[in-house]
Amino acid sequence: MSGTQKSGLVVTAHPGDFVWRAGGAIALHARMGYRVKIVCLSYGERGESQGAWKQPGMTLEACKAGRRAEAEAAAEILGAEIEFFDAGDYPLHVTPAMMDRLIDVYREVNPSFVLTHAIRDPYNVDHPEASRIAQEARIVAQAAGHKPGPGGVTYSAPQVFQFEPHQPEQCDFKPNRILNITEVWDQKWKAFEQLPAQRHLWDYYERVALNRGMQGGRNSGKSMKYGEAYQTIFPDAVEVLA
Repeated sequence: MSGTQKSGLVVTAHPGDFVWRAGGAIALHARMGYRVKIVCLSYGERGESQGAWKQPGMTLEACKAGRRAEAEAAAEILGAEIEFFDAGDYPLHVTPAMMDRLIDVYREVNPSFVLTHAIRDPYNVDHPEASRIAQEARIVAQAAGHKPGPGGVTYSAPQVFQFEPHQPEQCDFKPNRILNITEVWDQKWKAFEQLPAQRHLWDYYERVALNRGMQGGRNSGKSMKYGEAYQTIFPDAVEVLA
């Protein structure tokens, strides 16, 4: 990575999450020249693989391998790198070694922004756990005393954007960013197509994108067909309001 290239980091519990909820943001920023890295904490081999488990003779390892291949294909279409932690899902358990690696990723990537799950989600405890993990690593990465070196720590903690949960009204999700993803919608849909184990969600998330596009157009006064909604965790410091 060159010294001037901007970057973004996505910390996701399962493979489908980064596709449904942040695929547009990933593709859009990759197209703009950002380095985008996805850390996928699990393969979604238990709770996110309904279609796969209907296949005769399916095993846990075969399911993991299949979901990994799907996630790698989706990430490639979106223009992102991807790293897997294999932390399990339902439940998701990150080890100290995994946390240490994620902290290293923050420093290596030095992201301009982080995308992760909503802080609350009563339907899926893996999601707020992934959000907690992402925030803990973000905080520790800026600590000068963590793995101190002769050059010091140059990393600065970025803004964190929560991406939209499946049922936002149950998760205290109140978006304050709607991103126009119209120009990369075809890429996002192609990423959908890499996840046949969750075919039942493709049309649902197209409707979500259309709804957010409608809202984004109304709020911005600009044409927007497809959108993605985000909620920031930290206040933005600005020079002027508009």
